[in-house]
Amino acid sequence: MEVNYYTRNKCELCEEGKLLLQLLQEEYPFEIIEKDIDASDELTEKFGLMIPVVEINGEIVQYGRIDLAALEKELKENLK
Repeated sequence: MEVNYYTRNKCELCEEGKLLLQLLQEEYPFEIIEKDIDASDELTEKFGLMIPVVEINGEIVQYGRIDLAALEKELKENLK
């Protein structure tokens, strides 16, 4: 399974969220596809004020400050 992670440079919340995703990778089989929103005007317009954004199977499951327990629940549900 792939998890899209929308982020940008010099973003503390993005760094924290990535660490949480990497922690969950130790327990669950998924790949993190990191996408820098600053590389695309479309992504900047769509996610500019929301980052970081976690997207699983085309659905935004979390944004802003990432909650480990809620993210783990989403991963479990999507891995069924």
